[in-house]
Formats: sequence, C-alpha cells, structure tokens
Amino acid sequence: MNETMIHCQAVSKSYKKGNTLVTPLESLDLEVPAGEFLALMGPSGSGKTTLLNLLSGIDSPSSGKLVIHGTELSGLSRRDLTAWRARNVGYIFQLYHLIPVLTAFENVELPLLLSPLSKRDRHARVVAALDLVSLTDRMHHTPSELSGGQEQRVAIARALVADPPLLVADEPTGDLDRESANRILELLQQLARRHGKTIVMVTHDARAAAAADRTLHLEKGVLLENP
Repeated sequence: MNETMIHCQAVSKSYKKGNTLVTPLESLDLEVPAGEFLALMGPSGSGKTTLLNLLSGIDSPSSGKLVIHGTELSGLSRRDLTAWRARNVGYIFQLYHLIPVLTAFENVELPLLLSPLSKRDRHARVVAALDLVSLTDRMHHTPSELSGGQEQRVAIARALVADPPLLVADEPTGDLDRESANRILELLQQLARRHGKTIVMVTHDARAAAAADRTLHLEKGVLLENP
C-alpha cells in the first residue's frame, strides 16, 4: 500500500475582503496516496486554487490539520515553509512563467541556483529534467523560439529539477491546442506511474481530468467524488 502523501483534516481557509469574511474552503478532508495523479474540477470561485496554494505551502490554512509528505505545515514558520516548499513541491502554471531572456536550460536551472549543488551537479540535474520531457535538443533556445507545448514542457522540467515528491498543476493544458495538451497529459501520467510523483491538477477540461487516476469536484469548498 502506498504511503499517504497528502492528509487534510478539517482544513479551512478564510480571509477578509473589505468588511466581508470569505471562506473558500471549510472543514475540507482529503487523502491522497503517494504516486496518485489526482484531478480537481469545479466552477470558478469554488476554492481550487486556494487548495493548490495550501498543498504547495504558498499559503497556510486558517484551521485544521495539513500534513504533506510527513510534515505538518501548520507548525512551520514562513522561513521553514519556504525551505520545505523548495524541497518538496514543484508548481506547474498554465502560462508557464518562463523568463523570456533565459534559455530553456537557464529557466530550468533557476530553482537550483540557491542550492548547495556544484555547477556540475546542477548541469546534470537540468539535463536529466529536460531529458524527461524530451527537450534536450532545445535546451539552448529561449521561450520565443519554442512552441506553447514546448514551453510547458520546460516549465514541467523546472518543476521537476529539484526532484520533489509532489507536483501541483494549475490548468497546465488550458493554453494549449489539443495535440500539445495530450502530450502534456501523457507526460504527467508517466511522471506518476513510472517515477512515483504525486500530482494534483486543477482543470476545467473533462478530457484532461480523464487522464488522471481520480477526479474530485470542488463545490463551494466541499469535495465530491466524480459521479
């Protein structure tokens, strides 16, 4: 049996918007085993991005217990949370967030620049990550010289380069044509099935969700199994 990668128990998140208290997530329970590819669907405002931000350590819950890869995040200081996130989570964005003046290699190397790794070790890690996404032949190209699908694969390599156990993806195929989207989804499946990565993907696309092992729907902060 796989270990539990994500354990959420009665997790809530609230924030003030003007004079109004907004609660996008309330008493949410979630268990995700290591190596699962999970899709999250739901309408805008249902709390999907809030949940991703909690799972990735970008934000902290207002209440409840959140344990990721054996660490309870609610007990970490902001500094410790930043260090934990660098080791444990890779974030894949819809719009890639690549730096235009850097090559694919340099974009992927960015998360490693503050690590204690030597230049040789950084180089080896970047090449290995680009090889996983089949882009070693484009490593010296800038984003403007790449297709949208290639840019997203560079972004995935950047998320992978520190070898985190958890990948979170926010609409990773939302800006791609169907052929490129299918390649990205196949890559995510391989990362889960062959490399043991746990993946949580937010998507509005039912065809993208079908690539996952399991789909949950988030409705007003409540998780529902896919019917």
